[in-house]
Amino acid sequence: MSRLIEWFGHNPVAANLLMWILVVGGLLALPRTHQEEFPNLEVDAVRISVPYLGAAPTEVESGVCIRIEEAIQGTEGIDKITSSASEGFCTVTAELVEGVDKTKLSNDIKSKVDAIDSFPAETEKPVTAEVTYVATVLQVALSGDADERTLKLLGQQLRDDLVALPAVSQVDLLFARPYEISIEVSEQTLRRYGLTLAAVGRAIEQTSLDIPGGSLKTEGGEILLRTRGQAYVGR
Repeated sequence: MSRLIEWFGHNPVAANLLMWILVVGGLLALPRTHQEEFPNLEVDAVRISVPYLGAAPTEVESGVCIRIEEAIQGTEGIDKITSSASEGFCTVTAELVEGVDKTKLSNDIKSKVDAIDSFPAETEKPVTAEVTYVATVLQVALSGDADERTLKLLGQQLRDDLVALPAVSQVDLLFARPYEISIEVSEQTLRRYGLTLAAVGRAIEQTSLDIPGGSLKTEGGEILLRTRGQAYVGR
């Protein structure tokens, strides 16, 4: 290295020529360089999320996480599997081998997870999705002297207004709880009618439904039949 530096010291023309080659080459390549102020990071991983309501982390691990790991273990294209068990929630992340078809492998993992029939009864449907990271540009906090429902409606309206902007591609509404209907039946009423809370729950599940009823073909076209019985309000 010292000899090379010494040679350039005795040959300034060559050193200047090399410098100009580097400068001109950089200027020519600059317009072709892909630049993003907030780039989306592509991650070769698939995440499986399963809610297990009311369960402790140890129960989530043994009842959900381990069974998912056993189901997808050995799948071709998976490099590493990590899981996280918290109160009422299980997350399993499968890191993929570089260069594999992520969409196809994600569908294979989803099929294997959906085929598991030994989950506890309290678990909800697993959600399998490819892992993507999106840069957060701005966070807007909405607050005021209003009830939670009003703030949620205003947040949804603000989200829709922001998405309508031409320069905005994605907006998420955070910390807004889903709507719930609480049904309380006293023990005295249950005994009077010979019911249990489980029976009341089954009755609600079987009647609060939107059910497709097929179709009728007529001369004017096809008519789709559907019963609309899903309840959205307490009354």
